[in-house]
This record gives sequence, C-alpha cells and structure tokens, in this order.
Amino acid sequence: MAGKTSSKSAQAAKPVLLAGGNPRIAKAQGEAPVQAYIAAMPGWKSEVGRRLDTLITQTIPGVRKAVKWNSPLYGVDGQGWFLGMHCVTNYVKVAFFRGMSLHPVPPGESKSKDTRYFHIHEGEPIDEAQFAAWVEQASRLPGERM
Repeated sequence: MAGKTSSKSAQAAKPVLLAGGNPRIAKAQGEAPVQAYIAAMPGWKSEVGRRLDTLITQTIPGVRKAVKWNSPLYGVDGQGWFLGMHCVTNYVKVAFFRGMSLHPVPPGESKSKDTRYFHIHEGEPIDEAQFAAWVEQASRLPGERM
C-alpha cells in the first residue's frame, strides 16, 4: 500500500505538459520555478533549456528569473523582462522582447513589432557567442513589464 502512495505522489509532482510539450509550471519568481520548468522540458529540449539558462546566467550575473504564463522569463531589476523561453512541438522558442533593436536582428518574425524569435531545433548547434551577444544587448534595453 505504501508503494502505491509513493508512486501516486511522484506522479502528482510531475508537471503536466501542455500543447507542444510546454511544461505547466505555477507562476512564481526566482531560480526554483525556472529550474522546475527546465527539468520538465521533454526530451532533448531540457538540455537546450539548461544550456540557455547557463549562457544567460553567465552573461548577466544576477539576472532576475521567473515563470509566468508557463514560460521562464529573464530580466534585470527595475528594467523588466528582456527574454522568454517556450517549448513548442518541434523546437524551443526564445523570445527577445526588444529583438528588433538587437544586432544582428534574431531571425524569427513576430506579430509584435518589437519582438523577435530565435528557434532551436533538435540537433542544431547553438551559436553560443551570438546568443550571448543578443542576451547582453537585450539586457541593456528597456524590458517588458509583465
């Protein structure tokens, strides 16, 4: 009987995956909810999430983190959020909220006039130097207030 209770508790603790495999994580501030999101990213996407989180943290020491709307957000205190991450079916989508002001502009278009996306597909190498440059630039711009 105790084995069943433990098994049910473990299953209850595992985050639900929404459309496209995006983890459902409760809205919260800080490192813990972002790491819970990354751990719950399915398959190869979790490693991409870990690598992106490491690059962001190394590039912007003391970066502010939160999960809102089932997406990790990264920002600078007093400036708002400059970047968000989201799982979709075939890739990890990184949103630079002021992406049109970055050089070079990230390749993915958005319905928002300022936002640009960077998509990472399975097996594609990440140009870490370019990604870090975008993160550094984005962190200096006024962020989104969410």
